[in-house]
Amino acid sequence: MGDADEIDATPHEVEISSFYIDKYLVTQEQYQDVMGDNPSRWKGQKNPVEQVRWSDAVRFCNKRSTIEGLAPCYDLETWECDFEASGYRLPTEAEWEYACRAKTETAYSFGDEVDKLGEYAWYGDNSGGKTKPVGKKKPNAWGLYDMHGNVWEWVQDRYGDYPTGPIPDPKGPDKGEYRVLRGGSWSHFARILRSAYRGSNFPDDRSDGDGFRVARDF
Repeated sequence: MGDADEIDATPHEVEISSFYIDKYLVTQEQYQDVMGDNPSRWKGQKNPVEQVRWSDAVRFCNKRSTIEGLAPCYDLETWECDFEASGYRLPTEAEWEYACRAKTETAYSFGDEVDKLGEYAWYGDNSGGKTKPVGKKKPNAWGLYDMHGNVWEWVQDRYGDYPTGPIPDPKGPDKGEYRVLRGGSWSHFARILRSAYRGSNFPDDRSDGDGFRVARDF
């Protein structure tokens, strides 16, 4: 995990337990079905939902869990996640990077060649200034779409320094004002879409470049 070319992403080893993660970003259609509204700026049922806060993504996870008869993971008063619950949650930062990389150690999940990025991602050079329907670019080696670009993806962790040394299933710092975002978006240049690049934002801020996908324990 990490990349020597990223100032805040010191390369280090992590141990990851098995988990499920959605093949696609959460779409506006899915979000509307679960939450009853669509906050997105760039409307399109198959486009990723955006303008969602971290707290909105967490509420979606709980509600989808309830609909499917699973135990919600989040306490909506403390915002703590019960990783033992059977329901949906945001992936940890380590899980997200593991899923994005698909066993690669290169800048992107497909290699180091920036000229191939347009085959896998919607970003500043090809998006036309807005989001696009999910799943229209090539997936990574594990069949996951839009891990680079289209919208940033909220993850579970607070932003902070990486721990030193290999640790099992890291979940980020216990305290911190910001939550981590990964993957870059439709508006960014290629470097921001690197597998190890870290973004962050206040959990109650909204942006037309911020979305998410969900995970579950295996």
